[in-house]
Amino acid sequence: MRESHDLPARERRTRGRSRFDDEQPFLRRGRAADHGPTEQDDTADPEAGDPWSSWDAAVHGPEPYPDWLVTDLAARDTELGVLKSGKEADVHLVRRGVPDTDRSCLLAVKRYRDSHHRLFHRDAGYLEGRRVRRSRENRAMAGRTAFGRQLIAGQWAAAEFAVLTRLWEIGSRTGAVRVPYPVQLLGTELMLEFVGDAESGQAAPRLAQLRPDPDSARNLWTQLVDALLVLARAGYAHGDLSPYNLLVHDGRLVLIDLPQVVDVVANPQGPEFLARDVRVVAAWFAARGLPPDEVDPAGLTEVLLGEAGLR
Repeated sequence: MRESHDLPARERRTRGRSRFDDEQPFLRRGRAADHGPTEQDDTADPEAGDPWSSWDAAVHGPEPYPDWLVTDLAARDTELGVLKSGKEADVHLVRRGVPDTDRSCLLAVKRYRDSHHRLFHRDAGYLEGRRVRRSRENRAMAGRTAFGRQLIAGQWAAAEFAVLTRLWEIGSRTGAVRVPYPVQLLGTELMLEFVGDAESGQAAPRLAQLRPDPDSARNLWTQLVDALLVLARAGYAHGDLSPYNLLVHDGRLVLIDLPQVVDVVANPQGPEFLARDVRVVAAWFAARGLPPDEVDPAGLTEVLLGEAGLR
């Protein structure tokens, strides 16, 4: 497993340095969205009721932009409903289209709950290894003040945007991992590629919903191992991996829900998070009939820790 999909040397991790130190520009650049309406909001079409695209105010995903993505400033964002409601964020379905044309795309828009209505499970453990440079902000987050909780929400969004960007770039180069394309980040709102049927708006099924035959299960397990190798070589563990945050679209496994991604080098609990991720998904595949010699959580965990430079 060590020989497939090797990353360039510049993408290897250095021990003790948190990748999340480099992600704060995303948080700082997007924070303006939390201070009230923008000038664009005031110029929404009063008849259509749909706001202008927020593309020009946001941090953008990696270039080159996908052909399907609408980046026109004349586009409008139309709310179509809620795809998923969770403790930390709600995911909405939005159509971004240019009026009076056939140019449009579907987006999954993840909106993190505000500091009074959101709760990340055991967030202190996940946040270890993520530190902002200002001591005042660190104290606010540690004390869980209202300002600190808002900073934490911004960190979740910025962390997810950053890791999706990196994994998208690796996946487009190697094919070893697939994630939704990160369209843009604006404050605590993350716009992503909609993974599913663009015609009907039907989202791709979660792995937990499927009952694959042995050959299909084996293929999906191989894809998952390749993806976990990519994460480990980048110094990451998903942090909350389960069959419920893996989609299957056109036979490909797609990783989603990455706000709680863990820096396995800088976070003292990193190896434990990684081992738990592997145990959860390995148990699901073992229950679907894959033999123990193919699904070996202890052995895979050791390989992944080695790829992360921790063995």
